[in-house]
Amino acid sequence: MLGDYMSLQNPFECAMKQLQNAYSVLKKSKVKSQKSKVELQSKIEILKQPQRIINVTIPVKMDDGALRIFQGYRVQYNNARGPYKGGIRFHPQVSLDEVKALSFWMAMKCAVADLPLGGGKGGIIVDPKTLSAGELERLSRGYARAIADCIGPDRDVPAPDVNTNGIIMGWMVEEYIKVKSEKLKVKSEEKDKLRATFTGKLMKDGGSEGREEATGLGGLYVLQTILAKLNQQSATSNQQLIVAVQGFGNVGYNIAKFLSDAGFTIVAVSDSKGGIYVPEGLNPALTLDCKKKNGTLAGCYCSGSVCDLKRGKPITNEELLELPVDILVPAALESVITKDNAARIKAKVILEMANGPTTPEADEILFKCAVTVIPDILANSGGVTVSAFEWEQNLKSEHWSKEEVNRKLKKKMEAATTSVWDASLRFSTSLRTAAFVVALERILQAMV
Repeated sequence: MLGDYMSLQNPFECAMKQLQNAYSVLKKSKVKSQKSKVELQSKIEILKQPQRIINVTIPVKMDDGALRIFQGYRVQYNNARGPYKGGIRFHPQVSLDEVKALSFWMAMKCAVADLPLGGGKGGIIVDPKTLSAGELERLSRGYARAIADCIGPDRDVPAPDVNTNGIIMGWMVEEYIKVKSEKLKVKSEEKDKLRATFTGKLMKDGGSEGREEATGLGGLYVLQTILAKLNQQSATSNQQLIVAVQGFGNVGYNIAKFLSDAGFTIVAVSDSKGGIYVPEGLNPALTLDCKKKNGTLAGCYCSGSVCDLKRGKPITNEELLELPVDILVPAALESVITKDNAARIKAKVILEMANGPTTPEADEILFKCAVTVIPDILANSGGVTVSAFEWEQNLKSEHWSKEEVNRKLKKKMEAATTSVWDASLRFSTSLRTAAFVVALERILQAMV
């Protein structure tokens, strides 16, 4: 199971090692005086802990009449550049250290994408698959009510994450507005502005065009920009670049689809139950349809316009990571690439669409093996970028077309990727450390 990897290493410790690596680069290249050294060190110490940790208990009346208490978190890491921003995940293995790490990465991600937002994250310890629709709604509304005093369009802007979606955001924003209306006399135009408190909403609730596929599309733009800089596109066509995608949820499916549409060959995909391998290349859309019908990827060897058991074979998530491909896309959970399997990875480019899929020890091994790792805080920042667009549209009472959203997204992703690439050359370091250096420079400049 993908979730089993989460226990391999504390995600917050991984995040702090990444912070330390970037700090070391900045300290060597930027600090010219003792005063500057002390000031930089002081700000880094501040960034080693979140500004606020919110721990909530959520009582939910279950369908059988029993009362069940759920544990939830909201971590507000840093708001030097703007309101806290970050998703809410529902997962049985949610932990405070995980949420702290994710909120830190969100602060970095928003800074890398040059968004006027800080970093936050939320989570509830729950397996949503065990809840009825009514129980899930009551849990979602209860969480929104529990954190209502700590969020707002100019304070903290949550969004979907693992096992949450636009429907859940709709319940939460409705509950949030209800809480505010109970405490304050809120005019109708002010209610519209309050919708900006949550992003990733359905269109009817004030959502943005293009949000559903934004993370995947942003990943495509980032990858294309990196490949161009690596001169791979001049040496080989997209049709000759082979890709494996671990994770086949919203992000994994969309990146697989966009890559396939752009001419890349997708040979393997997986979910929490396992994966499939079709050496000649699979059809992501047909494979998803097959999974929906079967309830599992097993047997969904869909190439061209048909699904055929003779075309592929089942593989484990561990095996998928080690396939002979050009590009590996981890799009599931944290810490799936570790010191134990990094040396066996054959891909020359890793596009991190999941948050924190590579441990620091694995990073060192991959760097020595000349594997180009496109870090998560850059690769999957398309989602938060379009979330920022949604937030902006809500605040301005505007609605942008999908074409305008995608045009703005492409411009943002290309600019962010170029900044990270240039920093990697300037500091002679990996793309990950370069991304953190870019983010740190922007956050440190904004800190008082």
